[in-house]
Amino acid sequence: MPRHALPGKQRGLTMIELMVTVVILLVGLMGLAGLQSRLQQSEMESYQRAQALILLNDMASRIMANRLNAGDYPTTSPLGSGGNCPAAGSTRQSVDYNEWCLALQGAAETIGGSSVGTLIGGRGCVEDLGANTYMVTVAWQGLIPLEPPPASVSCGINAFNDAGSCAQDRCRRAVTTIVRIAEL
Repeated sequence: MPRHALPGKQRGLTMIELMVTVVILLVGLMGLAGLQSRLQQSEMESYQRAQALILLNDMASRIMANRLNAGDYPTTSPLGSGGNCPAAGSTRQSVDYNEWCLALQGAAETIGGSSVGTLIGGRGCVEDLGANTYMVTVAWQGLIPLEPPPASVSCGINAFNDAGSCAQDRCRRAVTTIVRIAEL
């Protein structure tokens, strides 16, 4: 009798072994795809935070450079996304508002007439804290829900809510800095 015809002997892979191998390979590939997706989200969140810090420092520097008129900088509503930018008038403060607003909207880079060069839904606020102290805030839309910024940071509050996972301001991101103008 030929050797391959002996009962009880097995040759090659069975269909079940092949299916188990395919399932294990599929689970591993799906895990890799999930990891790649999460890495891209983290990279975008990091990029947006870096952009927000640049814009935050930009306005803080503008206020310090125009220290004699710093009291003119507090905003009544957020600048940037969600509205038109104020026109650049004859004062340094109005020019600064206009340029900062355009930067928050991403005007430095456009695609097909749309500004795309910065934060998703970027908004900027300047608050007067009294005693020549100002809080500059930049808020934007995050990609994944996290804990919302503290209640003391009101810039962009409730502007990034939806009915899904971003309810209760969980996708709002914000960075702040304090600008103190010394009296000389």
